[in-house]
Amino acid sequence: MKYIDLLREYYTNMDQRTRLHWGGGIALLLLVVIVFSTLNERIAVLEKRRKARESDLVEMMTLKQRFLSAKLSSQRFAGRLAAIRADDSPAKIIEEIGIKGKSSKVTPLKGEERGNYIEDSAEVNIEGLSLNEAVNLLYLLEKGNRPVLVKKANIKTRFDDPSLLDLTITIALLKSSPKGPR
Repeated sequence: MKYIDLLREYYTNMDQRTRLHWGGGIALLLLVVIVFSTLNERIAVLEKRRKARESDLVEMMTLKQRFLSAKLSSQRFAGRLAAIRADDSPAKIIEEIGIKGKSSKVTPLKGEERGNYIEDSAEVNIEGLSLNEAVNLLYLLEKGNRPVLVKKANIKTRFDDPSLLDLTITIALLKSSPKGPR
């Protein structure tokens, strides 16, 4: 309390003009503090908005990348679908790949219609394949020029020669359904 009393005594001993200058200085100081605190709050709000927008931008970039990936995949599928000719069948595709083994057999199955596509299905039995040939066959079916789905695969080793495999796969060739009236 001693300091407050000293300040009050000092203030009362000042002349009128000096008191006015000190009061104006204190008012100016308070005004500067108020302006800076208001600006600091505004900067904090803007900083919060910037961080929120940055996080939104990161999320949007991730979504953009996923969209571009899906678009590329869709375009590849459309290109593969366009490469189908009217006479294509699962048996013809297996024949074109050229991996035969000791014996092979293609049994056509009933095709299904799924939305805008028709699945032309077949069960393929190939005996006496090496592991490399089996992998190559599956890869060429999945990643070939035409849209072929491997629905089921059964790989067994041969009893007479364990280095060879018997492969039974169910494949489906996707074709566009006719766009005519139903």
